[in-house]
Amino acid sequence: MKKKIGLLYGGKSAEHEVSLSTALAVTKAIDFDAYEVYPIYITQDGEWRKGQRLEESAKTIEQLQLTEGSGKPNDISSFLPTQASEGLDVIIPLLHGPNGEDGTVQGLLEVMNIPYVGNGVLASSAGMDKVVMKQLFEQAGLEQTPYVYFIRRDWDKNQGFWLDKIEAELVWPVFVKPANLGSSVGISKADNREELIAAVKEALKFDRKIVIEQGVVAREIEVGVLGNDEPACSVAGEIKPLKAFYDYQAKYKDGNTAMIIPAELDRTVYAKLEVDAKKAFKILDCSGLVRADFFVTANNEILINEVNTLPGFTPFSMFPLLWEHTGLPYPELIERLITLAIERHEEKQLLQVKIE
Repeated sequence: MKKKIGLLYGGKSAEHEVSLSTALAVTKAIDFDAYEVYPIYITQDGEWRKGQRLEESAKTIEQLQLTEGSGKPNDISSFLPTQASEGLDVIIPLLHGPNGEDGTVQGLLEVMNIPYVGNGVLASSAGMDKVVMKQLFEQAGLEQTPYVYFIRRDWDKNQGFWLDKIEAELVWPVFVKPANLGSSVGISKADNREELIAAVKEALKFDRKIVIEQGVVAREIEVGVLGNDEPACSVAGEIKPLKAFYDYQAKYKDGNTAMIIPAELDRTVYAKLEVDAKKAFKILDCSGLVRADFFVTANNEILINEVNTLPGFTPFSMFPLLWEHTGLPYPELIERLITLAIERHEEKQLLQVKIE
């Protein structure tokens, strides 16, 4: 009997377009002989819409947006397919950024007791907040670049103090990032104080918390992690953007980036990357999937940059490519993620909720 899969995508986020591309890619890879696929679309204004069961892969993003109905997000039951009388077996959240990747939707699905692919509430929220993530990495003993962070109110009250602090503790260039966003949205490189002020202004459009990271001359290396309690790592891949850094445009628009898979690395570096990727996975209590991003310097120093708890599945995405080169093609990767989601959900059902 086919499993009923709900694709949850779109979302009230600056990464809405990325989510749509991911959803389209998933429909082209999922096995319709094994699964019934039901689209659940969230507009960028936060309106929830349900669609009829997909009989085949969606041909365009526009097709995924042509869904029926509307209503309030707190009445999610009305958005689940009425044809699935026994409910959905698994939901695949494909919501990048806030209101989807940050633990909010995961919490809703937990309350509804529906199995879902990917990381839980804690891992999602901690992985989304780059500052919290960095602080946990410190606890785990993972090496990373120096950084400074502040919230909008602190910056508005004493901009001069923070400029002095950044110049005292970091060395140009620096990278300015919204703490709670992904896909390189709102990120800028700054080589001096004037550019830093402009970069902070840009980042504050997307978040109230900003993190400033020390720039480093290094190779950008990424590793896919897959599993629950016993995660496994893919081969490593190297990102070589033809721009100053791997920005949103390079990731999702122009493909103006070289991806080298597998990355040419010393065997000892590969081994250390695997150890550190699994350590990051476990310190955040991750499950399902993670892409761990590292810097590797010329003398093979390994610095963890961040983890992405919901890496993209677009044609330009590194995560599925890493696993394809490891021997797990995209359709089988989706099947593996669904299996991991069900396994984790079944384990949670063993927990006692009554005190006898």
